[in-house]
Amino acid sequence: MLWTTLSLICSLLLQSCAAETPLWTNGNYGTSQPQAVQSNCNSDDVTSLASLSVGCFTTLRHSLYPEHSIRIKKTSFCDQTVQAYTGYIDISQTRHLFFYFFESRNDPVRDDVVFWTNGGPGCSSSTGLFMEMGPCRVLDAHGPKYHPDSWNTNTNIFFIDQPVGTGFSYGETVSTTEDGGRDIAAFISIFFESFSQFEGRPLHMAGESYGGRFLPFFASAVYDNNALLRRNGRPPINLKSVVIGNGLTDSIKMVLSYFDMECTSVSFPPILSISTCISRCENWMQDACIDVFDSMNCGAAYSFCRAAIGTPYARTRMNPYDMSRECDGDFFETECYPMRKYISEYLSIPSVRSLLGVDPGVPENFSACNYDIINNFSASQDELHPTITKDHIAALLERGVRVLVYAGANDWLCNWVGNERWTLGLEWSGRKDFVRKRLQEWEVGGKVTGKTRSAKGLTFATIDGAGHFAPYDKPKEALVMLQRWIAGENL
Repeated sequence: MLWTTLSLICSLLLQSCAAETPLWTNGNYGTSQPQAVQSNCNSDDVTSLASLSVGCFTTLRHSLYPEHSIRIKKTSFCDQTVQAYTGYIDISQTRHLFFYFFESRNDPVRDDVVFWTNGGPGCSSSTGLFMEMGPCRVLDAHGPKYHPDSWNTNTNIFFIDQPVGTGFSYGETVSTTEDGGRDIAAFISIFFESFSQFEGRPLHMAGESYGGRFLPFFASAVYDNNALLRRNGRPPINLKSVVIGNGLTDSIKMVLSYFDMECTSVSFPPILSISTCISRCENWMQDACIDVFDSMNCGAAYSFCRAAIGTPYARTRMNPYDMSRECDGDFFETECYPMRKYISEYLSIPSVRSLLGVDPGVPENFSACNYDIINNFSASQDELHPTITKDHIAALLERGVRVLVYAGANDWLCNWVGNERWTLGLEWSGRKDFVRKRLQEWEVGGKVTGKTRSAKGLTFATIDGAGHFAPYDKPKEALVMLQRWIAGENL
């Protein structure tokens, strides 16, 4: 979620007015009873994930990363058909990132690995896990229910709360995307080396929203870190692709695309007046943010233009994540999706937190998003560097790492127009081939699902009828998209 834009919208919204199997009832998961998590098990006995304990953490270390370690435990929850694990990435005893890991329902020994992060910056990946593509969903007050279209249908998948201070993560916070890249690379290296069954397994790094800013840096850190691994005789990480959903990769193009979404018929009929839609923002932002980056002038132009088009949209009371519907409920409480309140309530239950191994020092009331992190990133102008973010994507493509950029067609916040524009403008050796390709329809089950363009490892795709949280709105279509992508097939 792009909270630096939504902060304005929130306040205005407040002023204007297949069978699922329940896994949790009355604070318990099926037959699983929460156990108190001891501080540590004997890590010398660990040779595979299967040997991990439910009752205590095992600590994993790597000689190349003396400041990093992983605490991990087996956790029987959410999907009783697979093995699940939770834990922390500990960095210098001052920063601690929480993660969930679920094995594949298909063939965990052979299936690819997916790393998932949500955005914010500062919003927990519990949204991805419990609302979108996780093995269980919390959509009402009755707790988790089995999700048949989970992304662990054919992959092993991580969900991580990052940066520090997000979700169940705790410790010294950071304020820039670059700060987090090395920690993620270290985590992945330690995990893959500690559990030999994943050695050489294809890795796909995925996320949405502000993940469009995070992932190019995280994936680049993993790729560059392979040089260190090779020098020390260690197997490299087999990074295959980056998957960005409704991402904020180019904030300048995204803000300008709001005019298209509200003032033209690219997705819906125009909703704002002609006078409101006449803007000088494009030239101002080009001069201050692109041609010559000036921190003060770019920040002023960005804030002005965001407000110029964001304020009128907020007054419509339409959902910023889905232009086809009004906001459902109190924005600050649910962000237009009531199930987000249920997820937070569920993750505040003491027995659930005990089962997951959440550190006792983490605040008792779970918050999906941390406003301090949001404000820190905003103050550092982290999102106002689209050129270097796109340069990282270009560099990954040049090195054979494929990139999928998908967008739910109904999203306003990180819409398909802005994402298509930056992919068409990306400077890399495959640009001419990519630009020459026309958008083509892609289908799932014989029905048109959206449009796509692909060349030289870069793919852009839209998902019709979906908003910002595309796997929530269109779970089957999103799963098929992922399966085709991982298999190397055309969408």
